[in-house]
Amino acid sequence: MASPLVSTLSLPLIFGSFDPSGASNLPIDAVICARMGMHAGSVVTAIHVQDTSGTESIQRLSPELIDDQARCLLEDMAIGALKIGPQYDPETIAVLAQIAADYATLPLVLQLGVPPSMPDLDDLDPEDTLSALLDLLVPQARLVIVDAALPEQWASQGLLSATGADDPVQALLELGADHVLCSNAALSAGLNGLTLHSQGQASRRWPWSSAPVRASDGDSLLATVLACLLARGLDPSEAVQQAVAAAAPLMAHPFHPGMGQHILQHHTTS
Repeated sequence: MASPLVSTLSLPLIFGSFDPSGASNLPIDAVICARMGMHAGSVVTAIHVQDTSGTESIQRLSPELIDDQARCLLEDMAIGALKIGPQYDPETIAVLAQIAADYATLPLVLQLGVPPSMPDLDDLDPEDTLSALLDLLVPQARLVIVDAALPEQWASQGLLSATGADDPVQALLELGADHVLCSNAALSAGLNGLTLHSQGQASRRWPWSSAPVRASDGDSLLATVLACLLARGLDPSEAVQQAVAAAAPLMAHPFHPGMGQHILQHHTTS
């Protein structure tokens, strides 16, 4: 019997939480990767108790378990890029930063956001979590994806003051990120979109419509598509241009499976 063919295709490895409703994070990331013709490895960093109406609880996994799972996959599979989605505590972020440092040749797509307000996270200071993201992961990121309003908010909190940069996005670049992709950025009067800021280059802009429902899914979807494209070896600037074309149709088909919010349906129906 002939041996099975071993794929030479580089794969994305995605770090994130598990949403049992399938609306966000790892479950839908796997679907998005499949739509992009990619198989994704995944490392669970937290487990949500939630439905389409909202999240009731977040259970964080131990840093040791996260580290073991990630290194098993990295030593076994042809990983070509890393995506780190929303994270909730400095200990997990420190482990992810060490993994990224040990595999520094792999491009890292980092999705930044604000930690949610949940009873399970009451033992944590949100500013400590944000500081860990900015200090440990942003310097290693090939591409950071963030809502345009957040860097300004963090600058007002003094979280970006160490760089001395006047512009909050420039501060993220000075922390070490190669590229910063801002969503919901004002392109002109009444028109928002994406702006790509890069080290030593003029910014680039693309129109980008927010998701018709669950608008927060837009950045996550875009980050996952970009991880797939970087795993294929594309330059970030080229990857963003292709991601805009590839991701927009994926947001056009929401459906309503339960009592709460709509979910982005990542396939078309006949």
